This record gives sequence, structure tokens and C-alpha cells, in this order.
Amino acid sequence: MISALAAMAGERKRGWWEEYRETLPSSLLDLAEAEHHATGIRVAQAITVPGLLQTPEHARAIFREFVPALMPHEVEYRVSHRIKRQQILFRDPPPPYTAVIHEAALRMRFGGPETANAQLAHLLDMSERDNIHIVVIPFSGTSFPVSGHGVDYFYGLVRQLDTVQLDAAHGGQLVDAAASLERYRLMLDRMEDVALSASASRDLIHHIAKSA
Repeated sequence: MISALAAMAGERKRGWWEEYRETLPSSLLDLAEAEHHATGIRVAQAITVPGLLQTPEHARAIFREFVPALMPHEVEYRVSHRIKRQQILFRDPPPPYTAVIHEAALRMRFGGPETANAQLAHLLDMSERDNIHIVVIPFSGTSFPVSGHGVDYFYGLVRQLDTVQLDAAHGGQLVDAAASLERYRLMLDRMEDVALSASASRDLIHHIAKSA
């Protein structure tokens, strides 16, 4: 535990996300930092595609729907930040990344048909990467363990350094209490248990894209 903390302390330097300190909410900067230090990431989303798997056009369409509305330059700041966050999936070595996505998120048509279909194609491409595991919970499923918001679970060098960020209407909320972390680990386990296999998930994404 002490050595892990020391290792993290040695890494604490100005990260790329600090350039957004004056333009974005601190919760978004905390999210980027948590992703940067994570040894593995698991996420679950029921309404939107996880941020690390979004295309710029899909992200832009989502940010344009915010209430209250964002100014055009605020939308672009958020899109830029989101795309820079995605670079962790391509670093060497990349962290293992598991995304559990409900079918509802795949059928949302943010930005219109062209943007939505490009997003589905991007999901299929990303699912072919060795470090990325994407599974879908279908409408036909008989159960759906849900917390009511998106969940991002970040694994630390040791379990005591794990962190969860919850998506909420007022912004992201970081959670690191041991009991809460255990709860979200179990919830993510149950979500993966009721999801389709990775292969069947790809088939469903293909089907949705073709039928749109």
C-alpha cells in the first residue's frame, strides 16, 4: 500500500487535463486524472455510449442537448477534452477496458442517422482491440442491475486505491469508501453476467446499424 502511494505521488505532475482548469468543471478534470492513473477500467451505461468510446460527432450532439444549454465554445471544449481522454486506450501498454452498455444506448439517435451509424461502426472497430471488451444488455434480458446513473470504476495499483465516478445531473461524483466500492464491483459483475457475450454483442450492434 505504501509503495503504491509513493509510486502515485511520484507521478503527480501537471497533467494535460490542467489546460482545461479554467474552462471545464473540476469533476471532468478529476475524471481524466482517474482514468490516467487507473490500471484497469470498467464502465456501465444505460442511455449513452461511454465517453471513451464516443466519436467526436456523437459527443458534440450529446453536449448540445445539455440543459441549461452550453455555449458553442463550451461544447467544443468538452468535445476536445473527451477526445483527449480517449488516448489512454491507445497508450503502451493500454489499460484493460470493459464497457457494459444497455441496448437503449445503442438505439438513441443523437445527431441523426449518419452520426448514430458512425458511432455504431466505431463501437465495432473498438471492440476488436485486445484491451477493450464491450458487452450489451439487450431489451430481451430478464434483469438489469442498475444504480440509476452511469458508473466508471477505476482500478488502482492496490484495491485501497480504487475509485468510482458516478454520473449525476449535477455533475460527476467520486466515491472511494470501501463498502461503496464493493457494491459497485458486485453491480458491474451482475451486469456482465446478464449481458450478451462479446461476439453476440457485436452481432446485435451490427443488426441495429443495419436496421436503422
